[in-house]
Amino acid sequence: MSSPFPVIGVVLATGLLSACQAPRPGAAVTPPAVTLPVWQSDAYTLYRDRVVQGQYEARAVSATELVSNYRSPANEAMSPRVEFKFSLNGKDNEMAPGLNHLLVAGPRPDGAALETPAIVFSQRYADATPAPAGTYLAPNTPVRIRLDLRPVLAAFKNPGYYTTFKGEKLYQSDFKHVYVAGGTAPLSWDFDNLVNKPGLELQDPDGDGIYETTLTLNQPAAAKTTATSWKQSLDTSDFPQYSSDYPLADALYNLALEEARRAVEPDSTFRTGQEWAGVWTRDVSYSIILAQASLQPRVAMNSLLRKVSKEGRIIQDTGTGGAYPCSTDRIIWATAAWEIYQATGDEAWLRRVYPIVRQSVADDRQNAHDPATGLMRGESSFLDWREQTYPRWMQPADIYQSENLGTNAVHYQANVVLAQMAAKLGQPGVAAQHKRQAEALKFGINQHLWQADKGYYGQYLYGRTALSLSPKAEALGEALCVLFGVAEGERAQRVVATTPTTPYGISCIYPQIPGLPAYHNDAVWPFVQSFWALAAAKAGNEASLLESMAAVYRPAALFLTNKENFVAGNGDFAGTQINSSNMLWSLSGSLGLVYKVLFGMQYQGERLVFRPFVPQAFQGRRRLSNYRYRRAVLDIEMEGFGNAIAAITLDGQPLPDAALPANLGGRHAVRIVLSSLAPPVAAVNRVPNRVAPETPAVAYANQRLTWTKPEGAAEYLVLKNGALVTTTAAAEYAVPAGPFAAYQVITVDDAGRESFASEPIETGSEADDRQVQLETVAAKAALAYKGSTGKGFIEISTTKNTALTIPVTVPAAGLYAVDFRYANGNGPVNTNNQCAVRTLRRGRELLGTVVLPQRGVAEWSNWGFSNPVLVRLDKGTHPLTLAYEPANENMNGEVNQAMLDYVRVKKVE
Repeated sequence: MSSPFPVIGVVLATGLLSACQAPRPGAAVTPPAVTLPVWQSDAYTLYRDRVVQGQYEARAVSATELVSNYRSPANEAMSPRVEFKFSLNGKDNEMAPGLNHLLVAGPRPDGAALETPAIVFSQRYADATPAPAGTYLAPNTPVRIRLDLRPVLAAFKNPGYYTTFKGEKLYQSDFKHVYVAGGTAPLSWDFDNLVNKPGLELQDPDGDGIYETTLTLNQPAAAKTTATSWKQSLDTSDFPQYSSDYPLADALYNLALEEARRAVEPDSTFRTGQEWAGVWTRDVSYSIILAQASLQPRVAMNSLLRKVSKEGRIIQDTGTGGAYPCSTDRIIWATAAWEIYQATGDEAWLRRVYPIVRQSVADDRQNAHDPATGLMRGESSFLDWREQTYPRWMQPADIYQSENLGTNAVHYQANVVLAQMAAKLGQPGVAAQHKRQAEALKFGINQHLWQADKGYYGQYLYGRTALSLSPKAEALGEALCVLFGVAEGERAQRVVATTPTTPYGISCIYPQIPGLPAYHNDAVWPFVQSFWALAAAKAGNEASLLESMAAVYRPAALFLTNKENFVAGNGDFAGTQINSSNMLWSLSGSLGLVYKVLFGMQYQGERLVFRPFVPQAFQGRRRLSNYRYRRAVLDIEMEGFGNAIAAITLDGQPLPDAALPANLGGRHAVRIVLSSLAPPVAAVNRVPNRVAPETPAVAYANQRLTWTKPEGAAEYLVLKNGALVTTTAAAEYAVPAGPFAAYQVITVDDAGRESFASEPIETGSEADDRQVQLETVAAKAALAYKGSTGKGFIEISTTKNTALTIPVTVPAAGLYAVDFRYANGNGPVNTNNQCAVRTLRRGRELLGTVVLPQRGVAEWSNWGFSNPVLVRLDKGTHPLTLAYEPANENMNGEVNQAMLDYVRVKKVE
C-alpha cells in the first residue's frame, strides 16, 4: 500500500492528454511542463485541469469535454487460486467462516481439463496442485465444479432434515436451490443475491445426487470498462452555470449537470442510476438534500410523492428481512421534503408533506424506539446489505434490534424538521413535542454512541438481550452528526479530525470486514464523500475539505461518469459487487460541492445564507449564474479563499448577515470577497486501508467458552451482558456459575483493531425460562409445515389472529426477555417488503414491537426467533397481548403474515 499522506508542492505530472484526440486505454502519453498540484498523495494527484493516478490520466479539454485513458485492473494478473463454497438456498451454510474450498485453476501437468472431484457438501476440499509465483489465471478458463449432495439428500429422509454447521434445520420441502459462491468472477460471495445469478446454480440432471456446473473464469469480454471521452451533448443552459479558474472542476460540474438531466424519467421522476431503475426513497432523499431541491425541485417533489403509500406513509423500499421496520431510514424523506420547501417556499407543498411526515414519525416512534437508550432501532442508513456491515451471525431480527449512528442521525433531523414544519403551520404544541423528541435522540446518540478515546462515534449498538458498541467508524453517520448539529463545537471538530480516511477517500466503515468483497465494506461512495465535505466545511477543517473535493473529482474524471462507488483499496470502479454510472446521489454530491461548500448556500427557514468555504488550493475567481431561490434568480461572483467573508453585496449594496430574505424576487447580483485568510490548521486522520480481524467462532461446554484463534489475533475481549469482564491471550474462558448471562468474544489484533463480537452464548440456570405453546391460545393452523414443537403452530395475518392474549406465568419478579419462535417464508432475507410486525402490550402499556422478518422464499419450515422484548414482570401470571395495530402496517400493505410456534419467556436479570 502506498503512503496515504498528501504532499502539496511542485511536481512533474505524467501523461498530459492531447486536446484533440481521446487516448487509447493504457496508452503512453507525453509529460508536460512542471506544474503545481492542487492536491497530491502517493495515490493520485489533482491539478487545475487534470488528475493523474499512476499511468492513468484524465484531462479537461474544455469546460464541456473530458478525456481519460483509465483502464480497470480488475481482470489483470488474477491469481489462479480460486476459493469457493457451496450454498443451499442462497445462504452461507456449508462451512464456518474462513473455511473455503480451494481450486488451483492453472494448467494440469497431464493436460487434463480443469474440473473438481465430486466434493462432499461440508467437507473441505484443498487442491494440492502447485501454483508457482508469477502464475496467473489465463483468460477464458473453463472449469467444471462438481458437488456430492448425497449426504444432504439422505438426511432429508432420515432423520427428516439436514442440520447445517450453524445448527439450523433444513427440510426437503424448503430445499429449493444449490449454488456455488466465491471470489473469482463470475463467482460472487454475495450469497443473498446468488438467486439472481443462474449460471452459479448447480444441477443434477440424472438424479444421482452429484450436482455440477461449468463456469468460464476471467472473461476479458466481461471486463468492466468506461468511455475514453465525454463531450457535453445535452442542453443544460437552463440550469445554474458555473465557471472558475479550474478547468477540471468546471468540466466535472457540467458532466454532473448533464447526468442530472439524464436522470429524469419521462414521468418526471428521478431514476436512481443507469443500472438502477425507478425511485428509491433514501437515494432520492439524499440527492435532494445535496442539490436537487434547488436544481430540479418539481422532479424532486414528484419523486418523493412516488414514495408515499396510499395510507399516507413514507415507503421503506429496501432493507433486510422485508424492509420496514428492520430498516427505518426512510425517514430521511422528511429532511428532503423540508429542503424542497426551503428552496421553493411552496406552502401547498408544505401542507401536503406535513401529515405524511408526522404520521411516519409517529409510526417509527411506536415500532422502533428503545426507551432504555432513547435511540431508534433499525439497519444502518443506506448500508442495507447485511454482512457488508454486520457480523455474519446477525439475523434480520438482530439487525432490527441494532441502534445505528446514521439511522439515528436521520431520525433526529426528522424530528427537527417536523418541529419546524409544525411551527410554520401554526401548531406550537406539535412543534414543542418534536423538539423534545429530537433533543432526547441527540442526548442518546452522544450518551451511547460517542467514543471519547477515539474522538468519533461508534457504528452501532448490537446484541440481543444486552447491547454493546461496535467501535468501527461509520462515515455517513459521522458526517450527518456534524452536519445536523448532533455533534457541536469542539466535538464536531474532533469527529472530522479523527475519523479515519483512506488513500482514495473516506470508506463507508473503518476498519474493513475480512473475507468480504467490496460494496459497502471496503468501498468509498462519492455521495458519502460529499456529505463528509459538508461536515468538514462546517467544522472549519480545510485539509479535510480539500481532500474530500479531490476524492470526489478523481473518480468522476477518470471514469468519465459519476459512479455509485469504488474499491477503497485501489480506487477502482470495477472491483465492487454492484456499480452504476450516472448515479443520482453521486452526481448530486458533485453539484453540492459547488452550491453548498464553495458558495456555502444554506437554507435557514425563511432565508438563504452564504457561508462559503474555498480551500486555498482552489483560490481565485468563480461565478455561478442563473441560480434560483424561490422567486429570485441569482448571479453570484466570488473571489479569494478561506471561510470568512470580507465583503458581500446584493446589487452593489452591503448584505447584512450574508442572508437573502425569502421574499426577494427578480434577478439580482451577489458579489462575495473572501478574506483570503486560511482557517486554523486542523488535522486529518489519514490511515492505510486495513482489515479488522475475523470474528471468533465460540463454543460452550462444561462451563467453558472456547474458540479457534483467528489470523492476526493478539488478544481477546470477553463480554458478559455487553460489558467487558476480562482481556485474555488464551482462546478459552472459564464461565463462573451463576444466573443468566450472555457472553461474547472479540478478537483484537496487534494494532488494536477489533473484530465484531461473536454471537451471544447464553449461560446460567434455565429454571426460570418458560415456553407457552400458542396453539393453547388460538386455533392450530391446518398447514403442513414442519419443524414446529408441541402440537402445532398458529397463523397470524392481517385477518387471522390479529390479537392474541397470552397468559405468561413467572415464578419470581425480574427482567424477562420475551420473544417468539416463528416462520416467515414470504420472501428472502435480504429484500422484499413482507416483514411481519406486531405490538406487544400489557393492558394498554406498550411493551415493545415484535418483528418477524422474512427467512427465505417459501421456506415455511425454517424457524427462528423474533427480537427479544425486555419486560419487567412481578411474580405471578400476566396476560400479554400480541396485536396487529395500524402502526404495524408493513411496506407490502396486504401480506403481514407469520407462523408462530411458541412464546419464550427468559429471566435475564
